[in-house]
Amino acid sequence: MTTAIAKPKDRLDKIAKALNWAAAILILLTLLMAFFYAPTERTMGNVQRILYFHVGSAWVASIAFFVALVSGALYLRKPDKRWDTISVASVEIGLAFTTMAIASGSIWGRPAWNTWWIWSPRLTSITILWLVYVAYFMLRGAIDDPEKRGRFAAVYVIAAFVTVIFTFLSIRILRDIHPVVVGTASEAAEGGSEFASGLDSAKMGMTLTLSTFSFTVLYVAWLVNRYRLQMLMDDAAALKARVMTRLQQ
Repeated sequence: MTTAIAKPKDRLDKIAKALNWAAAILILLTLLMAFFYAPTERTMGNVQRILYFHVGSAWVASIAFFVALVSGALYLRKPDKRWDTISVASVEIGLAFTTMAIASGSIWGRPAWNTWWIWSPRLTSITILWLVYVAYFMLRGAIDDPEKRGRFAAVYVIAAFVTVIFTFLSIRILRDIHPVVVGTASEAAEGGSEFASGLDSAKMGMTLTLSTFSFTVLYVAWLVNRYRLQMLMDDAAALKARVMTRLQQ
């Protein structure tokens, strides 16, 4: 029985190790390409290189919250702690990448807009998104019963995805100074299409594609590692419970 349980964990350990190495190599390659391979953008200069990390962070945050939504829906269909664990882990990682996106965007905005922050539709919506997902953990912390906590959290994380959709659409349907890197902006958007044309260089496009892929692999690596950590925490809690039970006998 112990051997049967150990095999999936050993397999997961190997997968995690492979993902860790892949993520490390890809991130290193992204850094090299962003700073030494991609050409300097004509209008913004070297500050544009921050966007290779900003875009990847924003992309992965959206993917992470979508995975949390799917995991939440699967938990509601069949209550299984594994789905709840994946959902929690994905929201944690999504929040980390959202914070990275906000921070990198602010650093880029200082020389580009001459200000660290502006309450445009995109920045306002991503702030609301960040707060909504922080509240997800406040909700979980307020409920003691594991099954009830899982159900309420699953419903919440599904509803919270509305903020991700609105954040994505905000610069495409509303007047906004924030550039559109992928897709098209509304006609009223300020400067949205100008930056997109700045990616005409094949080298810039390759670097952006690699950075987005690298951050995606990094997300998967973090998710697997977080899942492994939760399994170890659950095993430790179960062992502690057994020891306490024997001591009380």
